[in-house]
Amino acid sequence: MEELLIALQETTLAEALRLGRWAYPIANAGHILGVALLFGAILPLDLRLLGAWCSVPVNLLARVLVPVAGAGLGLALMTGILLFSVDPLHYASLWLFQVKLLLIAAAALNVLLVHQSKAWKEATGDAITSLTRPIPALSLRLAGLVSVALWFFVVLCGRFIAYV
Repeated sequence: MEELLIALQETTLAEALRLGRWAYPIANAGHILGVALLFGAILPLDLRLLGAWCSVPVNLLARVLVPVAGAGLGLALMTGILLFSVDPLHYASLWLFQVKLLLIAAAALNVLLVHQSKAWKEATGDAITSLTRPIPALSLRLAGLVSVALWFFVVLCGRFIAYV
């Protein structure tokens, strides 16, 4: 594993990020934008699953917010790999970084399980069903709560990494 991390650190792209005046700040800004898109879209959707804005159908929110969250996750992952490549041996050894990766994996698994669930399919199936069920099924409410907590701690760990 160490050889792979060293190879990543020695790539031209990692070197450009370390030595270039603007490359790292641009990648960092892209990472922040990705996190903002992800959490900014996930939070209102999860709050809706928890019972907020009951007059707004889940399917209408999901139609807009799920693709935004997906784009944010993609951007955050791509730029996160770039930032990681600057000093992968150091980051890989940080317990906080390892926790962040586990939380991201758990949050992604939560999303996959929710989107495969019958309750999600019913909540996002059509506007009539969504309007007649203002508060989603208990499983979706629980998934929303888990999602908010996981993504919050992902962001928290990411910010704390800069200070350890």
